[in-house]
Amino acid sequence: MKRLEEIFDLWYGVNLELINCEQVQNGIPFVSRQSTENGIAGYVMSLDITPNPTHTLSIAGSGTVLSTFYHDYEYYSGRDVYIAKPKQNLTKEQMIYYACIIEQNKYRYNFGRQANKTLKDILVPDINELPDYVDKISISDYKFEKKSVSDKKLKLETDNWKYFDIPELFKVYTSQEESAMNRTNGNVPFISSTQFSNGISKYVDDTPTILENTITVARNGSIGSAFYQPVPYCASPDDVRIFEPKFELNKYIALFLITVIETEKFRYGYGRKFGTKRMKATKIKLPITCKGTPDWQFMENYIKSLPYSKGL
Repeated sequence: MKRLEEIFDLWYGVNLELINCEQVQNGIPFVSRQSTENGIAGYVMSLDITPNPTHTLSIAGSGTVLSTFYHDYEYYSGRDVYIAKPKQNLTKEQMIYYACIIEQNKYRYNFGRQANKTLKDILVPDINELPDYVDKISISDYKFEKKSVSDKKLKLETDNWKYFDIPELFKVYTSQEESAMNRTNGNVPFISSTQFSNGISKYVDDTPTILENTITVARNGSIGSAFYQPVPYCASPDDVRIFEPKFELNKYIALFLITVIETEKFRYGYGRKFGTKRMKATKIKLPITCKGTPDWQFMENYIKSLPYSKGL
């Protein structure tokens, strides 16, 4: 492990106030301390001030402390935003991985404890300690469009929803896998209890044992983290449970469901695992049709109405 300042040059951003800038539709991104929209609070006219450089991270020192985003473009920044530029050549994928690692230290800070003097001392993996899968993923393979699949706006009226037992919807079971520790690297996703990279901790040289179009839920580690698996895979029997749908599942419905499943996270922790028995005893609240059955079409339509759904 290394201190953050050993991997990145760190400095305070340009420290502007959005209210004092002229906002325009196609201007320079203005990054604030917010935790959404890649930190971008708006777009402003170019100023007689040098913007923060491209291929850097922005890190919130206060507000939503340690909200960290990668920027492959020049940008202005607001109050208490720090800039991190790599000391060595890093790929976009490696930069995004470091952004995720930095954010894992959020729990150390709050409104009364800002990340200013201590930011440089946050421990992160050295470059040669990064997981193999970071170099196997190419961000350029994905298109992140803010456009939605559907222009129709839908509202969530949860008062009319109904609770369903997990076993009504899914067959819940444990994989019959060995540990990934001694496996050679390959192309098959191995799902563990990590909350990153769609639950993938490694790619292994093995035959996948679990079919695609299922959902994985962590019973251990990052308990309750749920992911949709679009391709065949292997999974850790100690850390993951498989949710095999008893209905026709697609990626849109899956994304709706995993959000609902993850609302159960607060019930569990290091000393209270989310095991098979507890999963089967769990109820989740879903929108329903006039017949009282889960309204799968509404769930699909709702996800399709959200920004970025066109890029799914």
